[in-house]
Amino acid sequence: MIDNVIENSEQEEELLIDIHDIMKFLPHRFPFLLVDKVVYKKNSNSAVGVKNVTVNEFFFLGHFPKKPIMPGVLILESLAQTAGILVCKARNLDANDRRMVYFSSIEGAKFRKIVLPGDQLILETRILKSKLNFWKINGIAKVNNNIVAEATFSALLEENND
Repeated sequence: MIDNVIENSEQEEELLIDIHDIMKFLPHRFPFLLVDKVVYKKNSNSAVGVKNVTVNEFFFLGHFPKKPIMPGVLILESLAQTAGILVCKARNLDANDRRMVYFSSIEGAKFRKIVLPGDQLILETRILKSKLNFWKINGIAKVNNNIVAEATFSALLEENND
């Protein structure tokens, strides 16, 4: 699915951000690292992430044991993590940068279809606006080119004092 997004995009230089690079930018780790790879078009305002949903995900143990469904809040978290990578790349941050993306609001969240084990979430994020260290980002999650969830996120890029 992501290959179609890449092929249909404009001829800008694209960066494939693999799981090792994602972990350099995001503080999340198992079991809450919910994006497997990201494609970012250099000098653009968008990024596309991928989350491969497998039956052995921790949340399927309780949501729901007889009919496993990915919780909507975790679909939003996958979008938010992709948006965090987008902000880092849009700001040309490197792995040694001491800043982190903190989300301040989620607006207009809508869940359209359920996500099941075996699905591949395509996480499309686009910067709507940015001013100083404040960002507003739209996210759409798709499975098989069908929208399963969407929301608009506000975020702040701040110094990480750890």
